[in-house]
Amino acid sequence: MSESKPAMRPGELLFEAPRRGKPPRHLMDLSPEQRRAAFAELGLPAFRADQVSRHWLGRLSDDPDSWTDLPSEMRQQVAKMFLPELLNPVRVVDCDGGTTVKSVWRLHDGALVESVLMRYPERVTMCISSQAGCGMNCPFCATGQAGLTRNLSTAEIVEQVLAGSRSLDRGQIAGGPGRVSNVVFMGMGEPMANYGAVVESVRRLISPAPSGLGLSARGITVSTVGLVPRMKDLATEGLPVTLALSLHAPDDELRNTLVPVNTRWPVAEVLNAAWEYADRTHRRISIEYALIRDINDQAWRAELLADLLVGHLVHVNLIPLNPTPGSIWTASRPADEETFVRILRDRGLAVTVRGTRGREIDGACGQLAAATT
Repeated sequence: MSESKPAMRPGELLFEAPRRGKPPRHLMDLSPEQRRAAFAELGLPAFRADQVSRHWLGRLSDDPDSWTDLPSEMRQQVAKMFLPELLNPVRVVDCDGGTTVKSVWRLHDGALVESVLMRYPERVTMCISSQAGCGMNCPFCATGQAGLTRNLSTAEIVEQVLAGSRSLDRGQIAGGPGRVSNVVFMGMGEPMANYGAVVESVRRLISPAPSGLGLSARGITVSTVGLVPRMKDLATEGLPVTLALSLHAPDDELRNTLVPVNTRWPVAEVLNAAWEYADRTHRRISIEYALIRDINDQAWRAELLADLLVGHLVHVNLIPLNPTPGSIWTASRPADEETFVRILRDRGLAVTVRGTRGREIDGACGQLAAATT
């Protein structure tokens, strides 16, 4: 008889981040209602909050002097009170002819995070961080090797997308002016371990201006290594985002090593939470699976993975591992990758192999930040 697990209490933290200096309050931390209330507390007309939000989110303008519908003396007051600089760029590198741009940002307390902008012919995707570092301790991940520094605030998350949006809007990315169409929470950190800020940032991203950026919820992907209680919570939020489950192994014996949180929520429990999410949201689950040479890329594991997934609303995203310096983990041989893909497709599963953009610019998540001082 298996040991029963204690129920999660409402509001209980699954993994508490270290406490460091709290980021200064920012407009993007506040809901539209909170913004109006905050302006009113300063003796400013509440409608000014909508005007500032429209400039910041709709026009992507971070220059208060250009906000000519506000009194000139109010512009600097608002900027000082509500728009502190949260992200200071310390390193920016690009590849793929300038269509892939990776940024390292220093936060107010010195913590480093990364974001990546990837421009494709039909879309622009931003990969953003939800934590500085990560506490999940997955051994093949550069971020996991660094450990967890702290959670990001809602504004620190949203500002990563805004920084990319402004670069595109101003024609600073190869290909000319454009707009962000997709956002994936697959940068540094475990999004479900910073649940509140991640959900609020999604609301900012998908709400129309002046409340938010007006992105499509279907263009947002939130990843997790399998924090089951938070996966269940996300299914109730009314946010039709894509849930990406970083599975990486179909069997508990191996996954306990590759994804240590599996010892708390094993494969069957994690997949049941994913299927519950698909049932409630009618959104296809993305199964993320990093192919690691001689570790999880055997043909029999492909068959076992297919056994678990066939019949469900699911898409498999195979990821050739982007190795980190000094790591024993490396990408699968091409022949093994091809066999793995063929087995899954022969079983009727939708499969893609993720491109390897950014490898020459320390593309593995956390790798560039680790090399930055």
